[in-house]
Amino acid sequence: MMRTKFLSVLLLLIIWLPANSQENYTLSGQIKDASNGEDLLFVDVIAQDSVNMKKGTSSNEYGFYSLTLTEGSYIITYRANGYTPFIKSIVLDKDTKLNVELKVPSDIQEFDDVVITATKEDDNVKKVGTETKIDLEALKLMPSLGGEPDLMRMVIADPSVKTAGEGNAGYYVRGGGLDQNLILLDEAPVYNPTHLLGFFSVFNGDALKSATVYKGGIPSEYGGRTSSVMDITMKDGNSKKLNVSGGIGLIASRLTIEAPIVKDKGSFMISGRRTYADLFLKLSQDETQRNTQLFFYDLNLKANYRITDKDRVYVSGYFGRDKLGVGDDFGLNWGNMTGTLRWNHLFSDKLFSNTSLILSDYDFEFGFGQDEDEIALQSVIKDINFKQDFSYFLNSNNKLKFGFNSIYHTIEPGNIRAGENTGISSREADSDYGLESAIYIQNEQKIGKRITLNYGLRFSTFQSLGEGKAYTYSEDGDLLSEENFESWDVIENYNGFEPRLSGNYLLTETSSLKLGYNRNFQYLHLLTSSTTSTPNDVWIMSSNNVEPQIADQIALGYFKNFKRNTYEMSAEVYYKSMQNAIDYRTGSNTFQNEFIEGDLVYGVGESYGLELSLKKTKGKFTGWINYSLSKTTRQFDEINNGEKFSARQDRTHDISFTGAYQINKKLALTGNFVYYTGDAVTFPTGQYSVAGVTVPSYTERNGYRMPDYHRLDLGLTWIRKDTEKFESSWNFSLYNVYGRENAYSIDFQPSEDNPNVNEAIQLSLFKWIPSFTYNFKFK
Repeated sequence: MMRTKFLSVLLLLIIWLPANSQENYTLSGQIKDASNGEDLLFVDVIAQDSVNMKKGTSSNEYGFYSLTLTEGSYIITYRANGYTPFIKSIVLDKDTKLNVELKVPSDIQEFDDVVITATKEDDNVKKVGTETKIDLEALKLMPSLGGEPDLMRMVIADPSVKTAGEGNAGYYVRGGGLDQNLILLDEAPVYNPTHLLGFFSVFNGDALKSATVYKGGIPSEYGGRTSSVMDITMKDGNSKKLNVSGGIGLIASRLTIEAPIVKDKGSFMISGRRTYADLFLKLSQDETQRNTQLFFYDLNLKANYRITDKDRVYVSGYFGRDKLGVGDDFGLNWGNMTGTLRWNHLFSDKLFSNTSLILSDYDFEFGFGQDEDEIALQSVIKDINFKQDFSYFLNSNNKLKFGFNSIYHTIEPGNIRAGENTGISSREADSDYGLESAIYIQNEQKIGKRITLNYGLRFSTFQSLGEGKAYTYSEDGDLLSEENFESWDVIENYNGFEPRLSGNYLLTETSSLKLGYNRNFQYLHLLTSSTTSTPNDVWIMSSNNVEPQIADQIALGYFKNFKRNTYEMSAEVYYKSMQNAIDYRTGSNTFQNEFIEGDLVYGVGESYGLELSLKKTKGKFTGWINYSLSKTTRQFDEINNGEKFSARQDRTHDISFTGAYQINKKLALTGNFVYYTGDAVTFPTGQYSVAGVTVPSYTERNGYRMPDYHRLDLGLTWIRKDTEKFESSWNFSLYNVYGRENAYSIDFQPSEDNPNVNEAIQLSLFKWIPSFTYNFKFK
């Protein structure tokens, strides 16, 4: 009953539905790439009548489009960036299905598809939101660490996104923490997007079809995180012919195979990648080095099949693992596994359905020693998610989307296995269970020629569930009581409404103002120690002690294009407030603490800033320069004497420059430069002696800064088009060209000359890293 009333109220949000006395008919269909049969996302479909009136729509994330028009004659234009427009005249006197395949221009030059923006011309001005679509083709040319093209390198170039630091593929968005970014791979959440302790991301660019980052005005269909959403989809596979591509580099090699299952009806894609530093270590004369493990691998799989004209099924999966170990003394491994089963169904030429069953599994384990001297720790996060989405193309001015989902979370916070000689008892911690559900509705609406809105509402709920114990703590964190709960007993319940709004007012054909607001709830939390540079991280759920985090964000932006979309400029300001922010009490035990919730404190936070961006998208030289000026603070009654302090992710200045120069048709030079203010950290302000042991003393939380970070990378790509069926390229890159020794961490230890005085010791990871990669493609 409650959900019925909820939907009734939401439907009243559609306040302007134009009435028309003439007969209406619907033009619909599927839009694909003519070369490989891949669905094309967000293609513009424009209908022009005899008096030059225009109405339009765009294809959804599965390539389906629907446009309702009055009876008559029209010129229909299908337009997407990098493709030749397809134009067709039709007489619309009945509901019509028209499938379209778009072609890449036959005379395209080798580097013509290397553009800084993956969107249509003036799309940044005319689209309602401020999301960023990542250009995956340009990604392959960018200089990168170890020669591996990395999606995260493009993501953190956005002025809203800040890297978590060298050797870390995590990122911060507008003052949020690492855990406040929802990362989806074919709808499945990825909890740890890193390989090799953060030096690489888990996303193999050869396997990816699209990647979009939402950081403001987040659509209602997304939830569960308070800062941003990165929605990544894998390639469907080539439904026309066999296609084999890959690359061989100094650190890793990769191979991708795409082929039809049945031509134009079904296809599959398999993509694998592995590093092989450990194979070279086997040649060492040192036994410890020979027994050292140092590698990662990942495997992407996807298949799809069109059962009928109205039904299509997809199955996709990701499997990745890291293993690091030094002989028998130390071992560390972690991995992500996801699986998605989807069914697309067309109920009518206006109503499109996507039904998904999604699995996600992340596990982490490390250990020291062996046999009686072994200490090992393991933690696991598992999700089972059922998701139902509907897209209803109401008319040319309203595109409705609604649905629901429910996720069953399981967290095993940490099992300890200990040998007899360690003095530590083995322990199997109780698992935590939770049910997160949501229902949503949103509408993208055009009002006249200048205004476009995307507004909606999401209602989310979370139940902390048994089986297990629930503890109650005093304000000082002392344990007061415990209570046992049976399986599926509700320990605590939370819910709330999450309104969302994005608006675009078109000032001219090449300039616009955009306004966005969103409220987000987050029920899963990553606990991170803010007093060290290498924190011990623990995932927990909302419970009887831990309330959900809530963030409200408002943003206003001005967007302008110059010289026929050659230059794109934007300026945005934002303000975000955060409730129920979580941190550790000062002096807390953060390692395997069964009563960790008693050591947590709760407060508020805020972040605000200015973001500027200038891009050049055409010509021999293309590139961008981005700058952000921002402030992020937290406030807790129990920390820093109740005064505000800078959050770890507070960055006053953040600048990035990326450029690509096309020397000739086969050769391109690329480069990127980054600079940002050092992270806020807590350093000791003095020391005292206890029983002859020197102990550091701390005062202000995050009152110091790491040194500022800056780095220049250069890359050179040479493309060889050997035959019509085969092409190859060489990519050479130099990471950290001028050898800047940026601080990875700063530790304090007694001075050798005077043990009563502590001295700072800086650890830097990289100086210069040259690399090369050979890429090939059989077509």
